Amino acid sequence: MNTRSKYILFGFSLVLASAIIHLMHYFIFHDLHHISIYLIGRIAFVPIEVLLASLIIHHFLERIEKKHRAEKLNLIIGSFFSEVGTNLLAVISDADPHLDKVREKFVIKDVWSENEFADLRIFLGTYNYGVDVSKIDLFQFSSSLVEKREFMVSLLQNPVMFEHESFTELLRAVFHMMEELEYREDLSALPISDQMHLSGDIKRVYSVLTREWLGYMQYQKANYPFLFSLAMRTNPFDKDASVIITNHS
Repeated sequence: MNTRSKYILFGFSLVLASAIIHLMHYFIFHDLHHISIYLIGRIAFVPIEVLLASLIIHHFLERIEKKHRAEKLNLIIGSFFSEVGTNLLAVISDADPHLDKVREKFVIKDVWSENEFADLRIFLGTYNYGVDVSKIDLFQFSSSLVEKREFMVSLLQNPVMFEHESFTELLRAVFHMMEELEYREDLSALPISDQMHLSGDIKRVYSVLTREWLGYMQYQKANYPFLFSLAMRTNPFDKDASVIITNHS
């Protein structure tokens, strides 16, 4: 018996049980008028009950499902930063010639409010991302990404990713950058024009990755303080960051 047949049988059983109980009421009290009044009254209220139950239950279930999806998505994003993102951001940001002038803006503190995160998000929207590829060991950079290819492919295959366009955009940018690097046989002898081209690909990753990192940090602070503590102590923008906790941490 399939699921649909089970539901039909269950519904029929409930209707039959209701009919039997009303018949018992009639045979005991012989009051058809009383049964009719209450039966019609109950039937009249059924649409309102269905409406209220549908709205409340649907809204409640939708909130639960949305929360579960957000948790799954941020678990995936967290694994990305643990495996790839944090190191990638550290390497690229170290090649940013403008970063030292504004580095303190990226040092997120545990006392930050929503306003501080909002201010940094606005700043990132206008920041002039720069990358000096001569400061990056492109061979090592490319090799480290290739080692994580299967991991990143597995992220793209997760259906939850379709609900987060900006993170999917980040993965596409990373894959494109990785392919550009792989196609070049000798990364140590590139002309200036080609270095400029690669710089553009790396800057694209840099800008999207930084925004995703900020969103990840904000989510961790609001929901998982112990994970946020580790994220602060491994902040790729903070030169003084250390995973070791001291009396001054």
